Amino acid sequence: MNIQDKMKDVVKDYVMSDAVLDTIRANMEPMEALMAYYRCAIMEIETKFRVLNEQFSLQYDRNPIETIKSRTKSIESLAKKVRNKKIPLSVQSIEENINDIAGVRVICGFPEDIYMLADCLLKQDDITLIERKDYIANPKPNGYRSLHLIVSVPIFLKDEKKNMKVEVQLRTIAMDFWASLEHKIRYKKNLSEDVQEKLAQELLYCAEQSADLDLRMQNIRNELG
Repeated sequence: MNIQDKMKDVVKDYVMSDAVLDTIRANMEPMEALMAYYRCAIMEIETKFRVLNEQFSLQYDRNPIETIKSRTKSIESLAKKVRNKKIPLSVQSIEENINDIAGVRVICGFPEDIYMLADCLLKQDDITLIERKDYIANPKPNGYRSLHLIVSVPIFLKDEKKNMKVEVQLRTIAMDFWASLEHKIRYKKNLSEDVQEKLAQELLYCAEQSADLDLRMQNIRNELG
């Protein structure tokens, strides 16, 4: 066995040693607990919207919510955000400085339902609004539309209550379809600048047409009563 092979064995033995594994485990456990808390917060928010949807179904014979989607950021995505924000890599720092680790996306049929559901959520006494960004009233330059809320919601654990932050996005079906396509194009590699510019203009046009269609469909719904 040459010296290079011996060095590999030494490094392997060190990396796989109980001391190193215990250190990794000790550092991962707080992060795993934090992510579990965010998943619990997502369940709380999802339940609130499902209850509202059920109430509207019973009282008004309609469902304002088409779909509810949720996610927590991956560890890789979270690490990139920590790096970009230049914040300490600690559970406390992550919890205090990053607001969109937990996300719930509510897809509605009509723009009016977005604001109605947002108001219903924010009226609940255990929900605290931290931030609101209305990209429907004020679309992004590329045409993106959605209502974003950062809210705090309590989760109840065995011996304590914790307030966790969740990003809530409310969109129509058309807004969600547009955002999904824009996301795919944005991360598409090997596109020339000319093609990127052409697609950006086309997406902006589609966003405006989709917004107009949303309002036309909403007007038809309202005319029907």
